[in-house]
Amino acid sequence: MTRVAAVDCGTNSIRLLVADPAPSGAGLVDVHREMRVVRLGQGVDATGMFADEAIERTEIALADYVETMKTLGVQRVRMVATSATRDARNRDDFFAMTARLLGRVVDGAVAEVITGDEEARLSFLGAVGELDPSAGPFLVTDLGGGSTELVLGDGAAAHVRAAYSADIGCVRLTERCLHSDPPTDAEIAAGRDFIAERLAPALAAVPVGETVTWVGVAGTMTTLAALGLGLTVYDAEQIHLSRIGFDALRDVCQSLIAMTRDDRAALGPMHPGRVDVIGGGSLVTLALADILAETASINELVVSEHDILDGIALGLLD
Repeated sequence: MTRVAAVDCGTNSIRLLVADPAPSGAGLVDVHREMRVVRLGQGVDATGMFADEAIERTEIALADYVETMKTLGVQRVRMVATSATRDARNRDDFFAMTARLLGRVVDGAVAEVITGDEEARLSFLGAVGELDPSAGPFLVTDLGGGSTELVLGDGAAAHVRAAYSADIGCVRLTERCLHSDPPTDAEIAAGRDFIAERLAPALAAVPVGETVTWVGVAGTMTTLAALGLGLTVYDAEQIHLSRIGFDALRDVCQSLIAMTRDDRAALGPMHPGRVDVIGGGSLVTLALADILAETASINELVVSEHDILDGIALGLLD
């Protein structure tokens, strides 16, 4: 049995999954999952560079992950970096750091920058594995810090029909448009215009009108689900594969946009690292809900705790 580890380093968070192959030969058995908000993409949209303190935060988290992988006896590891790393001019500093740390687990292990298309494929693979294929086609939406992936596909063999990675995420949108606490009407309007601009090529590339089931993954979506379910603390088991109707989804999103940072921080399921950017993620979610209601008569969101991290790990079992 080969024990594998997947590390996903995004614009806002870095996550670790250690897993074993399922006894059935299909899928994974979780050994350890962990997430930390490191905000690697801090300021990248404006400067095109990683901030020194952002690399330092990421290094501290990854060093701890490496110790966990060594303790758990990981034999194969893959680390992928996504939107912010594609954009940063000083990414060689980041890669030197990750190679030094990952080499302590497996000789020659390095982080990889993956394309938006690969990010989309891995997100879809991880998200739909437990869903009934007859409920497809599925539109998987991975709403991250710097980008949002839209992937339309079928559950059988995780077949992807179309995918697009749009340069719009909760961190990028917040840094670009939402500066006040709470955001002003003018800032919200600017945010909506920015979202529409960045989603336009995605909607041209992905025929979202074919969607039968909308699946949301990653921290913004899972937090919205927790709040829609009325949870007082974040509970991944209750959130995983939960369904939230659009009326409840819109209420949660609009409330978060209107709240102050202090109000959001007081919400039980809210991770501290999402407090200042969840309003931006809510704006993107609202835009997508409106589009899907109009083009595909969708009226609910299915939220999965399994996403690109699971897709990376599954790829290591091939």
